[in-house]
Amino acid sequence: MSERKSITRVRDVMHSRFCHVDGLATVDQALKMLYEEDALALLVDKRDADDEYGIVLLSDIAKKVLAANRPPERTNVYEIMSKPALGVRPDMQVRYCARLFNAFGLTLAPVIDAAEEVLGVVSYEDLVLRGLARR
Repeated sequence: MSERKSITRVRDVMHSRFCHVDGLATVDQALKMLYEEDALALLVDKRDADDEYGIVLLSDIAKKVLAANRPPERTNVYEIMSKPALGVRPDMQVRYCARLFNAFGLTLAPVIDAAEEVLGVVSYEDLVLRGLARR
């Protein structure tokens, strides 16, 4: 009789290394938040119920601010964010999340529940190191 392997879901591997930020915040303010919270991503808050979340990664800041020689104290987060942020469900299997990342060129995504609240974030690192290691 074969042993059935348990299914690893996104909620099992996600983490909370992110910060919520208003789109009008400057990149300089956002960097201070990232540093203080030891976070990997900024989730840009919705302006209202009909809006979508935005996301800013360290790579966005490096490419769109640092490499472009833009002053972080005069660049707003909304100018460099990706919006809408493609989120994943907490009950999604990690293998499907990895496929979604590959199909859309993602490296990190917010984990959003049915009530449209951000529960955490998940990255390739989480999927591989925590997802495969749980097997």
